[in-house]
Amino acid sequence: MRTAFLRRVGTGFRLLRRITPALLCSTAIASPGYAATVGRKHVTGHAAGHAAAGHAVTGQQAAAAGPGRKAAGVPAHRRPASMDASGDAEDVSATGHRHISHGVSQVVSRATMDHFVTGTNPMQILAQSVPGVSFQSSDALGLDSVASTLYMRGFNQTQLGVSLDGIPMGAQGFHNWYGLNVDQMAIQDTISSITASQGAGALSTPSTQTLGGSITFTTADPEDRAGGQVSQMFGSNHMFRTYGRVDSGVLNPSGTKFYAAYARTDQNLWKGYGDQEEQQANFKLVQPLQDKGKFSAIFDYSNFSQYNYLGMTKNMWEQMGRDATYLKPDYAKSIEWANYAQNGGVPAQWAGKLTNDEIGDVTYDGTQIQRNYLSALALDYQIFPNVTSHTVAYGHVSNGLYQGTNNFMTSPDGTPLVDEAGHPDVRRLGFTQSFNIKLHNNDIQTGIWYENNRFRYPMRLYADTAAGPHSSISGYSASQARTLWSDAFNTNTFQFYLQDTWTIIPGMTLLGGFRSMTQTTHGGTEYDNTTALENEGWGLYYQHAANGSMTASAAFLPHFNFDYHFLDHHEIYWDIAENVRAYDYAAQSGSGSPWTGLGTSGYTAQQVFNDNKTKLRPERTWNYIIGYRYNSQFFTGSADFYHTDYYNRLAAITTGPAQNPYSAYENVGRETMNGADVAGTIRPVKGLDISNSFSWNDATYQTTSLPYGGSTVSLKGKHQVFYPKFMYTANVTYTWRKATFNFNTTYLSARPITYTNDVKVPSYWSSTLMASYDFGQIGFMRSLKASFMVNNLFNQNYIGGVYGAAAVSGDDNAILFQAPPRQYYGTISAQF
Repeated sequence: MRTAFLRRVGTGFRLLRRITPALLCSTAIASPGYAATVGRKHVTGHAAGHAAAGHAVTGQQAAAAGPGRKAAGVPAHRRPASMDASGDAEDVSATGHRHISHGVSQVVSRATMDHFVTGTNPMQILAQSVPGVSFQSSDALGLDSVASTLYMRGFNQTQLGVSLDGIPMGAQGFHNWYGLNVDQMAIQDTISSITASQGAGALSTPSTQTLGGSITFTTADPEDRAGGQVSQMFGSNHMFRTYGRVDSGVLNPSGTKFYAAYARTDQNLWKGYGDQEEQQANFKLVQPLQDKGKFSAIFDYSNFSQYNYLGMTKNMWEQMGRDATYLKPDYAKSIEWANYAQNGGVPAQWAGKLTNDEIGDVTYDGTQIQRNYLSALALDYQIFPNVTSHTVAYGHVSNGLYQGTNNFMTSPDGTPLVDEAGHPDVRRLGFTQSFNIKLHNNDIQTGIWYENNRFRYPMRLYADTAAGPHSSISGYSASQARTLWSDAFNTNTFQFYLQDTWTIIPGMTLLGGFRSMTQTTHGGTEYDNTTALENEGWGLYYQHAANGSMTASAAFLPHFNFDYHFLDHHEIYWDIAENVRAYDYAAQSGSGSPWTGLGTSGYTAQQVFNDNKTKLRPERTWNYIIGYRYNSQFFTGSADFYHTDYYNRLAAITTGPAQNPYSAYENVGRETMNGADVAGTIRPVKGLDISNSFSWNDATYQTTSLPYGGSTVSLKGKHQVFYPKFMYTANVTYTWRKATFNFNTTYLSARPITYTNDVKVPSYWSSTLMASYDFGQIGFMRSLKASFMVNNLFNQNYIGGVYGAAAVSGDDNAILFQAPPRQYYGTISAQF
């Protein structure tokens, strides 16, 4: 029977490929959404790392995906009741298909994610569903890892705790050396829910990056019924996405079941040369343990191969236009512009429009390849009627290539270009162990997390010649290159937490607990070949070799939470917590860590590191939130106010005497943040939801003497870089019978891109129109659905993602990425 079923799945998939174009043309239907370096420039493009700036979320919406149906004749394997809730301040119970929040948490369910076009970045879905969250990217689905930018209440994706099925995923964003980005760890279609803790993050979250909230991704378990899913998407710029999943169903009386899923996405860049392709595979097996719990095994694989978009200054965007990008395939022009970059001047047609520095920002190409393998074993087990255990052991391997044409180096034959490529290798091993103990009105949780992370990053040079450039994406073997330097790090992390949730009276809970953490990183430059390469004729500039160890520890980080539901529809809550963030580590070509981008030839990186070792303190925050929520069948509304005190803020700066300035990484003072989120949804008639949310954030620096250019500058009262002061989102969703329509619009106010706020990118509106139609059961297909989306409906030209270090002042850093123009996507999907 299973052979026959798989044959039907294959037949159905081939049928879908044939009928998709006709259905997309005839239905026009779519899916609804909702229900610092300072004064120093890096020129290597994507071969070099950059630092991002950032900083905190509150509650409003959730829904739960329905459980899989039981196969006939197979006994149900009940999950112990004591495992259904952890007692965390961030836990959310959800029913139905409307969002139901709890305390400072919000849950985006599978039902909500299904309203979006398949393959959309889960972070983008979160931003369009939860107030106080913003997401920007250079492509419509949010798949470009360089340009994707997420903020929750002033904290960026590198300052949030992120986990997948209890596995720590580190800081999100480009160059994530201690985890994986969400679109690299799980296929979006296999994620069952996204939980955003918009307070100070859950104590149980395994993370040393948390300064503000946390995000938890949970993948679906296999279905009890044998079946499958397939979908095929087509879109602008020759975009296609193919997805398939097969569920085994319950295989034996003990309840064994699994699924295997695969997705491939490919799209040409909407400007310039190249494409972005990704392949993903997920496997999950679940073995129920009678009525005591379950054992799970997962394996995730992803392979990304991407040409990147060019980062630009604000002036470059205004002068060169939306379509400006890398120069490939015009190699002759790349050599011409490299000569200007190294020797001064600008091409005649850009005189008076672009600076020489901006000419140097435009080079031949930048690409990346990432291969990721993640596996884990998890055990949920009821030890006693009131005691449950949760264990996760995981392993993660990532490697790849980060390549950029460097037009400030010279190849041995005199060509003013060098293909510079980093070859990262990440290997993580770790485990988490937690216990949940229920004692009358108290729910006690405690747990530990340990991880070892080994990270290596050799930087290699591949010669470009007068005859032509080195190939992109492929041909990057060590035998073709000369190793410039190699960095290596080894990091050990340990975390412990203990919390008690006391139910004072029905509907009223008080949580108190604390977290302890310590993280030690040893390493830095293990091999430096710059002198030998200079003697071979490579034209180089100062590198930043440094080596040593850093430790960040905090013995007692308290967390308190109060939540009270009263009079059926009302809820009030508050949340107070202290957080500490461990030191980042990265290759020396980047910035924003104690090991990266330090020193000059006159005051070496090692000297700067040694000086900093005794002075640096980890970043620390105190977060305070108070909120109110009302929920009824007709109206849901919430209002939250939050305050953050941010201490020991770290930044890459230029310091030292005017006659000998050098690059450093230092504590640069305090920041305070006040903000509020107000949201409301009305449901005036059956099938119609109208939602509005408004967010205000006043995050200001308190530094009065930031070292800059041999002197100091005051930043007191200046707004935080890259984050808007005001955000507004409106969603209108209407469902009529089997058709659903959605209109979403988002406003972001102007964002400063320098610490002195003298340069800002303008405000913008962006709108999306989506619609879908569910044809229901057709033949052997349990359901057939068509969806259609128009992104950037009014074709606005605006800056989307930001990646890199902010300048103190002046429009000098090429860190801005344009949002895509209007684009169209359509999908046909089926379940069997």
